[in-house]
Amino acid sequence: MTKLKITIIRAFSPGDVFGHEYRSPAGEIAKACYLKEGDSWIVEGDKKPEGFCSWAWEDLRKDRYLLYFGGDIPDTEDGVVFVSCSDGKRPVVFKLERVSN
Repeated sequence: MTKLKITIIRAFSPGDVFGHEYRSPAGEIAKACYLKEGDSWIVEGDKKPEGFCSWAWEDLRKDRYLLYFGGDIPDTEDGVVFVSCSDGKRPVVFKLERVSN
């Protein structure tokens, strides 16, 4: 089966997104995502790696499948997809790469 390398390219804090700290309606300050720039995982199949954000894992599903089944994105290097999670307060940008078996 095809393997993918997932690397965190950029992790934005709420301050990066809003230009100031973000407080919830309850007054709590939103923290940055616990995933760190440069972290990477090699994955095979649909099993989420230990320590990987469940929300982000689902956000990456269509792009993982695209690469697993040999697809590519126009004007991007073959076997590579850049995608971000959908957390609007602290988005994380990922690089997914198809790697040789």
